[in-house]
Amino acid sequence: MDKKDLSERDIITKFLIPGIQKAGWDIKTQIREEVFFTDGRIFVKGQKTVRGERKRADVILYYKPNIPIAIIEAKDNKHSIGAGMQQGLDYAAILDIPIVFSSNGDGFLEHDSTLSSGRIERTLDLDNFPSPEELWEKYKKFKGIKTHAQETIISHDYFFDGSG
Repeated sequence: MDKKDLSERDIITKFLIPGIQKAGWDIKTQIREEVFFTDGRIFVKGQKTVRGERKRADVILYYKPNIPIAIIEAKDNKHSIGAGMQQGLDYAAILDIPIVFSSNGDGFLEHDSTLSSGRIERTLDLDNFPSPEELWEKYKKFKGIKTHAQETIISHDYFFDGSG
């Protein structure tokens, strides 16, 4: 199998998700693929309105449900490892997420807005993806969560039954 012949979707399924799971991420509760997070811009032309394209992240990682802490933008292997970074950074700005990864299936380029490692970008092997706890610590730094009480409040599970 030549990686260059694979689609972006194949790269995610065959290379990225296994590496992320190996780092301790739960596929059922912490990893969401092809996440639409906007409805698209509304354009008005005379009496007509048209909705623009919806924004969709390839992968969003959640520490807990409703707490997104990282975005992964993938490209096929004909692109460089960092080809999805600008798109990921744009999405991260909208969603207020500090960590962005870009990948073409050869590894990950990490952009860390928290500067936790002392640098903003670093390249990681597919087998060296950060654990949920590592990214949670960076997220807490980014959000200014310093005390156990603050962490308890921000990470508290909440439920909405639709009434009220």
